[in-house]
Amino acid sequence: MTQLGATITSEGIRFAAWSSSARRLWVSIFDEQGNRELDRLELASEGNGVHSLFVSGLAAGARYGLRADGDYAPERGLWFDPDKLLTDPYAVEIDRAYAYHWRLAARRNEGADTASLMPKTVTRALPTAPPTLPPLFRPGGLIYELNVRAFTKLHPDVPQEKRGTIAALAHPAIIEHLQRLGVSAVELMPITASIDERHLPPLGLSNAWGYNPVTFMALDPRLAPGGLTELQGTVAALRRAGIGTILDLVFNHTGESDRLGPTLSLRGLDNNAYYRHRPDGGLVNDTGTGNTIACDHPAMREMVLDTLRHFVRQAGVDGFRFDLAPVLGRVDGAFDPEAPLLQAITHDPVLYDRVLIAEPWDIGANGYQLGNFRPPFLEWNDRYRDDVRRFWRGDAGMVGALATRLAGSSDVFNRAGEPASRGVNFIAAHDGMTLADIVAYERKHNAANGEQDRDGHNENLSWNNGVEGETDDAAIVTARFEDQRALLATLFASHGTIMLTAGDEFGRTQKGNNNAYAQDNPTTWLDWTGRDQALERYAWALGALRRAVPALSDTRFLTGEPIEASGVPDVAWLTETGELLDATDWNDTSRHRLVMLFGGEDNRLAVLINGDRRQCVFTLPAREGFRWHPAIETRATDLARPLPGRSVNFMIESRAGDGGARKGSR
Repeated sequence: MTQLGATITSEGIRFAAWSSSARRLWVSIFDEQGNRELDRLELASEGNGVHSLFVSGLAAGARYGLRADGDYAPERGLWFDPDKLLTDPYAVEIDRAYAYHWRLAARRNEGADTASLMPKTVTRALPTAPPTLPPLFRPGGLIYELNVRAFTKLHPDVPQEKRGTIAALAHPAIIEHLQRLGVSAVELMPITASIDERHLPPLGLSNAWGYNPVTFMALDPRLAPGGLTELQGTVAALRRAGIGTILDLVFNHTGESDRLGPTLSLRGLDNNAYYRHRPDGGLVNDTGTGNTIACDHPAMREMVLDTLRHFVRQAGVDGFRFDLAPVLGRVDGAFDPEAPLLQAITHDPVLYDRVLIAEPWDIGANGYQLGNFRPPFLEWNDRYRDDVRRFWRGDAGMVGALATRLAGSSDVFNRAGEPASRGVNFIAAHDGMTLADIVAYERKHNAANGEQDRDGHNENLSWNNGVEGETDDAAIVTARFEDQRALLATLFASHGTIMLTAGDEFGRTQKGNNNAYAQDNPTTWLDWTGRDQALERYAWALGALRRAVPALSDTRFLTGEPIEASGVPDVAWLTETGELLDATDWNDTSRHRLVMLFGGEDNRLAVLINGDRRQCVFTLPAREGFRWHPAIETRATDLARPLPGRSVNFMIESRAGDGGARKGSR
């Protein structure tokens, strides 16, 4: 397909857009402030749906929008209206943020021209591309999910003018924090320009997460006032610190929403091609947002690929996380792991080596596809999330499930004989309760979202230690602290890739709100001054241990079979008395204790898990000439002392007199 968007040359600018059903397309040129329309020039058809025009004398910095005309018949999926100014789908920069207004959704001839309400696309020569380097991130590392605005909005060390922006992530204080945790890559929640859902402005709320894009390449000017150069510089700074960058992108829907939504870009250019429709002409809603992108359409498929290539070439990102990823693999409505778009991404010469992470579910028919994507896709593992929460909540009969999750979830990811886990293990993410809220709120508290607590998941597999929400009771506060430590320790002890959401390492809370997408305020802004520094130090120690013990980040499934050459099993599952668990132990629904013993000729690591509320003395198998040491000094204990209830401890075995035994300690 010919190059779309605005192409700047020394003689002028070429504009090109695609529409298979528009009869006429125009480019509207605006003044330097983007307020006054200076000219409206018609594009000529080149065939195959491409319309283009070269405007001589126009230079970089020009502001423009598109307009399209054709049949207007919403019942047939046709929304052409030349009074709607449209953002170029290939825009890489816009001059202001989107703001919802009812006139953007007005029917043809029922509303005035929308140019005054719309951002203008800015023609900009792309910055010099960085050298294309292999991704830093490798499966088995620690992914740190963060909301760019919320992460640094209240950080006292970041200059005020940079707080809440992409540039703030390059600040030395931020990089130091990431390094102390052992972060392998940051995963940035959406940073492309988005629009608020229409019900939010009347409630005085705004979308804080960004999962409601209009187009796919243009960065949100509130997050990246320095544009693509700002992203490029931050990615480079993180890379110099040994930290990769993964972008969370939304290719499943846009902010144009349902039939009552605004006309902003794709809807006004070719609604029937860009979105999926039911046989009766209505929009398919496999996303819960009102529309669903037609990723099996060649024009949309190429746009997705162009977007991914753009961020790799121009910003040097390590890879991508795909929101509601089954949409990308739906062909004629049905999910196909060999879908053309998924195949094209993994075989593209620019993208083939990038990190690819699928959120493997949507709400359409057969939308739950955990384990069904093909390598090299990693997948968010909600089975891990749920089983770990159930175990620590105290549900009966969860020891076997916990062991399976710790060992890499072979029941999910070994279906085709794969040797390694493709799961991304997590306990909490942006969507749902925070780690601290899991142990403090048994039910959601979403009244602030203005939907009478109807939004968000009802079942959170959470608990409150006896009192819902905040409390001054010292015993309950201590219990919640220990529960958070246990959850963090379980995550860092898990085989394969792990993900931690920003702030969970120091007790961030959303006061029980498990769907805080509309809370662009202190509910989601990280409280750096009030963070739990004791919990943070423990997380640092866990990160150091994980880096010091390669077995923890190995993605190969733990099988209990001997490791090649050594003859030592890769893992042994023991009771608290040091005996191998037998069938009776595994089937004992009252069992809440487990030891995971990693094999090794010289050093062994034991993870002691006491999910019972009672303390217990653990016994580990001894070898002549070796002794067991605490692996983390902040949780130091010897085997003669009982392990407190609802806690995890790490012990390293090394040769007696080996001063380097405690490699993971601080």
